[in-house]
Amino acid sequence: MRSNNEQQLKVIKRKIFRLQLFGAPGAIILGLGLYSLFGANGQAFHPALNNSNVVFSLLAAGITIEIWQFLQLLPLLKEQAKLINSKNV
Repeated sequence: MRSNNEQQLKVIKRKIFRLQLFGAPGAIILGLGLYSLFGANGQAFHPALNNSNVVFSLLAAGITIEIWQFLQLLPLLKEQAKLINSKNV
């Protein structure tokens, strides 16, 4: 039983790691959008980041990816917590 829980934890940790890898570009895109919106003041390091359509598209894409990642990650974290709690009991 303990071995089965440990195997399940390994699988869940692997899935969490993959989701974090897939979510990293979303965080970068969101960060670029926020930088362009609030920090650049028309002096962005790339001319495309001064275009409001590009900025809002970056924000929309970044937020969408982050929400998707959160929705995928939440059940995995709940399952991981359940397995860890059952392992400690």
